[in-house]
Amino acid sequence: MTIHFGCTQCGKCCHNLKLPLSLAEAATWLRRGGDIELFCEAIPWPVEPPDTDAQAMHKRRLSFPVLCGALPIRVVVTVVASFDGACPHLQSDGRCGAYELRPRVCRIYPAEVNPFIPLTPASKACPPEAWSADKPVFLAQERLVDADTLEVINASRLAAAHDAPLKQHLCAYLGVSSAALANEGFVIYAFARDVMLEALERVERLERLGGGDAHALPASEWQFVSNRRATVDALASIEAHHAVASSLTEGHVRYMEFFASDL
Repeated sequence: MTIHFGCTQCGKCCHNLKLPLSLAEAATWLRRGGDIELFCEAIPWPVEPPDTDAQAMHKRRLSFPVLCGALPIRVVVTVVASFDGACPHLQSDGRCGAYELRPRVCRIYPAEVNPFIPLTPASKACPPEAWSADKPVFLAQERLVDADTLEVINASRLAAAHDAPLKQHLCAYLGVSSAALANEGFVIYAFARDVMLEALERVERLERLGGGDAHALPASEWQFVSNRRATVDALASIEAHHAVASSLTEGHVRYMEFFASDL
């Protein structure tokens, strides 16, 4: 399969987004006046899967290990630039007003960072003319042909793996300890801009110190959050900490459901 692509500067891909960012990109975004949310999900991890399980190894690189009661789990925290309407950096002529500082996820578009998600034009916001045959070849025989895009994708994956253990400290600083079961939804935390930036700067200092104050971090017991009876009952049966989604009453925390609630 061959996919052609050329940006038409329609700006449709720059509206109503949840942009996944590295920790460094998130700090830059906050300093430029944007807002950040944490999307938290977790995977039961009672035993280590074999190295030959490529998808499991991918999830392992993006997560950090904690306990949920008696259950070992791995938590995936995605740091997201969140905005409704147009991106705050989108100019009236369709150009990016922060082009040199734009996040990697913008630089690789319309490619995917996740190696297990194929590029499908129908899932993108771009108009049909962006994919016309007169545009440059973007993907051929299921491989990206643009060297610059491939380089940025690789840098993005390396940054995600680098950030994963640091996100455990970020969560500890912010008091974040709830996650949705992977593929059921997300527990989303939205802190004030100054609170989030202070936490990110603490993580930056921790990294510069080589983890010097890691032992001073408060211990936290993670819990799963669900809106499904079968999930709650299964978690209770294995003595895993859990809560129902409706119990999230703090204003800065909400549950994004993938399935209708039966609780």
